[in-house]
Amino acid sequence: MLFSQTAEYALRAAVCLADRAGQPQTTQQIAEATRVPAGYLSKVLQALGRADLVTSQRGIGGGFLLARDADAISVLDVVAAVDPIQRIATCPLGLAGHGSNLCPLHRKLDDALASIEQAFASTSLAELLKTPGKIRPLCEVKITGDGANIAS
Repeated sequence: MLFSQTAEYALRAAVCLADRAGQPQTTQQIAEATRVPAGYLSKVLQALGRADLVTSQRGIGGGFLLARDADAISVLDVVAAVDPIQRIATCPLGLAGHGSNLCPLHRKLDDALASIEQAFASTSLAELLKTPGKIRPLCEVKITGDGANIAS
């Protein structure tokens, strides 16, 4: 797996909240929608809160909301809040002769990480939800008898 399970869970939770903008969601509601264990999700939501990506409201009708508009939160913001992408700045083997001059292999690996970072930085949560097609994040599309699509 390219990313940690924590990053995956954080992205699922953030997309869920983006999809339900303005409607506070409890940890249990998010857990059910994202298929993330509620106990683990609670820790992920705390990390997103520390990064000022989500806010919480206590009491009846409370729950979690995105701290700002889904257009203003990138995929990279979410990943960086829980498990930042580790770029290669110096030789991972500790070879003194390499120092910060990466060998061709490690340069290529770091270039790939930079490309992923850029793709994530340029993709907002809102964009993920607006992507055309039958499949929406976290939704299973059911086809009715008349051929219409409905999200569940």
